[in-house]
Amino acid sequence: MRPRTARWLAIALGVTLLGGTGSSLAQSRDVTEPPPVARAEDGTEMVRVPAGEFWMGSTEQEVARAIEECKRPGFTEATCRPWMERELPRHRVTLDAFSIDRHPVTNALYERFMRATGRPAPLYWTSARFNAPAQPVVGVSWDDASAYCAWAGRRLPTEAEWEKAARGTDGRTYPWGEQWDPGRANSDESKLGKPTPVGSYPAGASPYGALDMAGNVWQWVADWYDGGYYRRSPERNPKGPEAGTFRVLRGGSWFSAPLNLRSALRLNRSPGLRFDFIGFRCARELS
Repeated sequence: MRPRTARWLAIALGVTLLGGTGSSLAQSRDVTEPPPVARAEDGTEMVRVPAGEFWMGSTEQEVARAIEECKRPGFTEATCRPWMERELPRHRVTLDAFSIDRHPVTNALYERFMRATGRPAPLYWTSARFNAPAQPVVGVSWDDASAYCAWAGRRLPTEAEWEKAARGTDGRTYPWGEQWDPGRANSDESKLGKPTPVGSYPAGASPYGALDMAGNVWQWVADWYDGGYYRRSPERNPKGPEAGTFRVLRGGSWFSAPLNLRSALRLNRSPGLRFDFIGFRCARELS
């Protein structure tokens, strides 16, 4: 087992201190990158995700494959299965049109927010490893992320919005397609040991042109976490449970094994958690 992979998987599985192709909904695939919408109030470029339905979550077969991949570094099925089964069942979701940031919020943008509001600096702010202006801001809690989005005239995306923006309507495993490709995302295989400037992997763009939806930094979304929510969530515009203990993180990071960069994977953590592989992006409705 590689030490980096083992350590990250342990974190994701909640055992350390931080405590497949589906059938298409449409005949055509969302493969043409659309032009971005107008810039948001803070200057961020956003991409439009049209209204419509998509498949959210994973099939039993996809979860079985993920469990086998999880076990390869040496974890047991008893450890891997509960984590991967969070993606069940695959279910149809219909969303209104929305726009989402093309990339995670950067240090440069977050600094403007701090100056305007007096919000304290996040963890790692003074570390040269993490504080380049074009790197995604890290070391932010869920409340920090939510406050930034509100200041910028937006909000955190729902878990459903994030997943549709990442994988489109055809149920693909990664934003770019079915097969893992280390040249399309910053993962532990990149061996960089830190986030890259946002947008460094244009070949990893999602069907709608969103970048860094796999790897670089985990991203807070709006929803509270509930492992059984998929079995009772509304089909239209689900917003997650009304309350909970943990918030949802999506996307994987520079510290993650490829398994954890899949678009359907869900991570749950305390909303107060601040770490060097956690960032966020914002979204908003389209009229």
